[in-house]
Amino acid sequence: MIGTWPRKGLCAFWEPGLHPACALIVWLAAVLGLQFVGYAGLAFLWLGVFVLAPASLGRWLAYVRRARWLLLTLWLILAYNTPGEAWQDWPWAPTYEGIAEASLQAARLLIMLACLAWLFVNADRDGMVGGLWYLLKPFRTLGLDIERLVVRLSLVLENLQTVPEKGAWRRMLAVDAVLAGGPEVLHLKVLPWSGRDAVVLGMAVIGLMGAVLL
Repeated sequence: MIGTWPRKGLCAFWEPGLHPACALIVWLAAVLGLQFVGYAGLAFLWLGVFVLAPASLGRWLAYVRRARWLLLTLWLILAYNTPGEAWQDWPWAPTYEGIAEASLQAARLLIMLACLAWLFVNADRDGMVGGLWYLLKPFRTLGLDIERLVVRLSLVLENLQTVPEKGAWRRMLAVDAVLAGGPEVLHLKVLPWSGRDAVVLGMAVIGLMGAVLL
């Protein structure tokens, strides 16, 4: 038992694979780094995602389909609210500068969805919760109850997959919340940090620094 929570427990087990904490850090570095690169860098990152994890392609396409209206809205807002010269000198058309900015931001959002698809392929729900627990362990010295936080996050991710009862979110946020029908034991994936994880983490940090400085 790693820790306890009212009527809930965390039980850890080991299995091979990329450390979830490493996957979370790599994902965060990619999301931050893509804000500083242009189309060439975005294309390189996009190709890298699907070369390293081909299984994430289908998930990414599903994300794009669900976010299509968000992408369109984002593009229209940026295209029409960026000052500049009107496209084709038509008074009702967006500006050239707006079209360029909107297209770049939409491309960044698409790549961000690809990074998210990669993360979910490399770390499922339990893996992400375990990775977060691993990253938060140092904060125990500050008195943070990370087990409670991790269990709450796991319950949130679990209940997002089902239609909750009316008012269930209030019970979930309560101090002594116990969700009816929930599992009595929550399995927390804990992987040993390997040399490969260190190498991948180092590459992610170098890539982020390169994106920011170049």
